This record gives sequence, C-alpha cells and structure tokens, in this order.
Amino acid sequence: MKTLPAPLLAKISWRLLPFLLLMYIMAFLDRANVGFAKQAFQADTGLSDAAFAFGAGVFFVGYALLEVPSNLILHRVGARLWMCRIMVSWGLVSAAMVFAHNETSFYVLRFLLGVAEAGFFPGVILYLTYWFPQAVRGKAMGFFYFGAPLAFIFGSPLSGLLLEMDGFAGIHGWQWLFAVEGLMATAVGIWAYWYLDNRPADATWLTTDERQQIQRLLDSEDQHKTSHGRSLLTVLCQPSVLYLCLVYLLIQASVYGVVFYLPTQVGGLLGTKVGLMVGLVSAIPWLCALFAAWRIPSYCDRTGLRRQTACLTLLMAAAGIACSVTFANPLLGMLALCFAASGFIAVQPVFWTFPSSYLAGSAAAAGIALINSFGALGGFIAPVIKHWAEGAFNSTAAGLYLLSATTVLAALLVLGIHSPGRTASKTPATV
Repeated sequence: MKTLPAPLLAKISWRLLPFLLLMYIMAFLDRANVGFAKQAFQADTGLSDAAFAFGAGVFFVGYALLEVPSNLILHRVGARLWMCRIMVSWGLVSAAMVFAHNETSFYVLRFLLGVAEAGFFPGVILYLTYWFPQAVRGKAMGFFYFGAPLAFIFGSPLSGLLLEMDGFAGIHGWQWLFAVEGLMATAVGIWAYWYLDNRPADATWLTTDERQQIQRLLDSEDQHKTSHGRSLLTVLCQPSVLYLCLVYLLIQASVYGVVFYLPTQVGGLLGTKVGLMVGLVSAIPWLCALFAAWRIPSYCDRTGLRRQTACLTLLMAAAGIACSVTFANPLLGMLALCFAASGFIAVQPVFWTFPSSYLAGSAAAAGIALINSFGALGGFIAPVIKHWAEGAFNSTAAGLYLLSATTVLAALLVLGIHSPGRTASKTPATV
C-alpha cells in the first residue's frame, strides 16, 4: 500500500493533528463534564438519578439526528467554516448550562448541546481522509484519539478545581465548571476558522509539489473504493455500513456507560466526594489509555491485523469494566478501570479505518456520520440501561456488568467486519 514520504507526513501531522487534538479535548470535556458535576448539580437542583441519567443521555438524541446533514454540509462548505460554527455554538450552549435549575432546563440544554456538536467527530474523521492515505490513517486517528484521555488527564483536575470554587462570587461550583469549560471551546472554535485549511490544495504551508503528491495518492485510493458509482441512499443502506453502525453503537454504549460515572466510581473507591482529589486520581486510567491509543493503532497499521486486534482490545475493555465493580480493593478497582479505559479508547481509531477504507466523497461524509449517529444512540442508551439494570437487580454493580456484556458482543461482531488489511481493492470505479 503506497504512502507519502516520511518528511511530508511529518509536516502534515505536526500542522494538523495537535490542533485537531485540542478541538477533541474541548469536545470530550464539554460532553462528559456532566459526570463531574453530577453530585453537586443534583444536590443543588434536587434532580433524581433517573432524571440525571435521561439528561446525560438525551444529548445523544440531538447529536444523532443531525450527524448526517452536518457532515454533508462540511463536505460541501469545508472544515474551516463548519468546524468553527460547531465549536462556537456548542461552547455557548455548554456555558448556558449554568441556567439548568430543573429537569426541563437540564433536558433542553443537553439536547441542544447535542444538536450544536452534531457533526464534529465524524467531520474530523472525514477531514483526516482528505489528508492521510489509508496506510497511515489508523496511526493518525490514534493520535487524534489522544483527545479523550487528555481531556480527562488535564480536564479531570480542572473540573475538580472548578467544583471547589463553590460559593465564589455567589456562584455554585458546577456553574463555574460549565461556564469556564464552555467558553474555552468557543475560543478554540474561533481560532479554528483562521487555522484550518479545507484541503491540501488550500494549504499555503505546503509546496506545490507536496500538494500534488498528496492529491495524486488520495485520488488513486478513492478510485478503488466500493462506494463509487453508487447513490448515497444505496451506500447508507448497504449491509456492511449497517453492520458497522451496530458494532459502533455497542462500543459507544460501553464508553459512555463508564465515562459518565467514572468520577463517582472513583469517589466510591476512595471513599470521598468528587473534587480535586478524585479529579487527580480519575486521570490515571486515561494516562494508560493515552499509551494504548498510540501503540495499538500503530501496531494495526504495521501488521494489518485490525479485526483480530480490535476484538482482543474490546475483550480487555469488557474485563476491565466488569472487574472494576468486582474488586473491593481500591487498587485493583483502579487497575481494572485502567484496562477498561485503555481498551475502549484504543479500539476506536482502529474501528474507523474500516469505513474509511471503502467509502469516498459524499458517501464517506454520510456513511461516517451515520455510523457515528448510531454510536451516539449508544451513548443515550448506556446511562438508561445502566440505571434500569441497577434497579431491576437491586445492585449497583448490575449496570456495569450489563455494559461489560455488550462490549463482549461488540468484540465478537468485530470479527465479522471486512478489513482493508494491507492492500486496497483492485476493482476500478468512477464517481
């Protein structure tokens, strides 16, 4: 499989990936900080556990509804303008969470946050296909996925510190949390408009020869992708795309079943309320995930063993989720959380090499967005089924055991995915 010269790859990577990483850190922080605010927010507003679970999950309903149209708009108008719009609007909505004083306002703002952020993640995945050839795309996506661990490594202590500002200037700690982190995202969104280039052809920081090299290689890859020559509806309804939708839904259910409740779980292991100490300790699993997000996708790019590696990585995550509530010892519980976080973060950049290997153009924009929409539904389902299982079985551990089981199912289904392997299809086609 052909790729670009190492110096040119390094030049593109250093220009784009750190900034995309910063954007993802902001996205993940604003999406998951409700988990840090949970205890203080419920104490001040009287929100029940069921209402919190629904509000945490309803974000993904708005998110899923607009994923496909948002990504098609990005494909048409370019990442520069559309990423700016997404980040500025979601940052403002996230900051407006300071006004969520009852169930209705909480639900409405969480839903609007999903609407505002819709298209960001699949937009970045699509954007990476404009710059990186298939042979190194897994590694590039793995670097982008550093955003989730880094959001917790740096964001967890920040969130804990902001919560401890409770009462400063007459403002609750959870209000400081939402306001500061939301406005940070807005600032990065404004910066994105001036920093990003839509395509290699627009990049003044590349030479003419470098721009042509990139475009020739990517155009050559696109000619062999199976989405060419098909209508958009046909591509979205093909079994392989729908199969990926199901797999990603199950993966994301496990991700957010852990993410939304990890601070509370760590607090339980430490026997303390969520604050700065819990924030610092909560960063440990994400340090492990950071290492896994770098090594595992790189290994897959080098060997081509994507399906097998993804399956084993998900099984590791499933074991970690289950063991995190099985072990009474805090040290063992934290170790299990490290395996869980590492597994479900590292598997995702590997997963995204599958759809990007045979979808191109507007089909890639819509297909990637559709798959991510189903993942968003997994994020909605996770808190709800976790709460249901805990009530049905009268056990605080039952919810995570159920999510562990769905992760095992995802691991088995991954083995049925068509893998791009080391070589692209040889079947020519035209758009």
